[in-house]
Amino acid sequence: MKLALTLNHMANPAEALALAVAFDDAGGDEVWVPETWGFDAPSLMGAIAARTTRIDIGAVLPVYSRSPALIAQTAAGVDALSGGRALLGIGTSGHQVVEGWHGVAFARPLAELREAVSVCRAVWQRDLLEVDGPRPVPLPGGTGQALRMITRPVRPDIPITLAAMAPGGVRLAAEVADRWWPLFVTPEAIDGMWAVPLAEGTALRDTSRGPLAVMASAVCCVGQGDEAEAARAAARREIAFYVGLMGSQARNYYAAAVAAMGFSDEAAAIQGTALGGDHRAAAALVTDQMLDALAIIGDAAHVRDRLAALADSGVTTLSISAATPDPLAAAEGIRGVLV
Repeated sequence: MKLALTLNHMANPAEALALAVAFDDAGGDEVWVPETWGFDAPSLMGAIAARTTRIDIGAVLPVYSRSPALIAQTAAGVDALSGGRALLGIGTSGHQVVEGWHGVAFARPLAELREAVSVCRAVWQRDLLEVDGPRPVPLPGGTGQALRMITRPVRPDIPITLAAMAPGGVRLAAEVADRWWPLFVTPEAIDGMWAVPLAEGTALRDTSRGPLAVMASAVCCVGQGDEAEAARAAARREIAFYVGLMGSQARNYYAAAVAAMGFSDEAAAIQGTALGGDHRAAAALVTDQMLDALAIIGDAAHVRDRLAALADSGVTTLSISAATPDPLAAAEGIRGVLV
């Protein structure tokens, strides 16, 4: 199982960069840069590329804030700066961010995702870009002509990770992506509520792309006592942020997913409290059962069992959240358990 690190979207960029460099030095496999409504991700990706030598560098870029061609250009640029170490994540973000921050209608999400994947691969192959989809290229009735990428990418096929939790997005990831990232994930969810969309997407998959890889992410800690309690507090805050604030009461992918995992009462309570402005109280509503399902915290035997269950369900990469009090120590502990 590969080890990745997801940086904190609230972190100072210089601190995030230093953590990424340290994770590279410590032997980490991947680092992921988040993008919400703070700093952009590609700026930090470029800085990481300049300061590291071996680690792969990724970000989930929202399809509504950039044209598909620009997403392809950005990934190709980071790939060139890093010597072929870029990983491209593609997602929709949520309607609150898309409409409230970017001022773009949250419409046709699956069509937007499919088109972005297709355009990226065409751009990297230096095909003439002609698109008949949500964002047709060249623009119908305009004066533009079809173009091909003027520069030559380092790699003609950069790995694409599709971030999705809703059934339609999961189905699409299994069909067209190299890897699927549902953020909150449990073996029971992969084998249960996501089994059908994964099977349906896999049935349509081009077998030449190989099997779908899966990434899970969590606040992690191999330890007990005060160390574990600090990690549990951090996990509560992170879970409450996504479940409570990354969407409205009626439309939140993260809340819907954890509700389907069996935590519907908790999700509703966390949302109502977080949207009411009491973030500390919202974190306190993350129950022990919910936390134990979504975080990986405990002694070596417990963590080993959790990782084995995830691996048996198809997880190939574990991304340690930088919300973990000491992510470098957590990575060392996870690596020791994996050995």
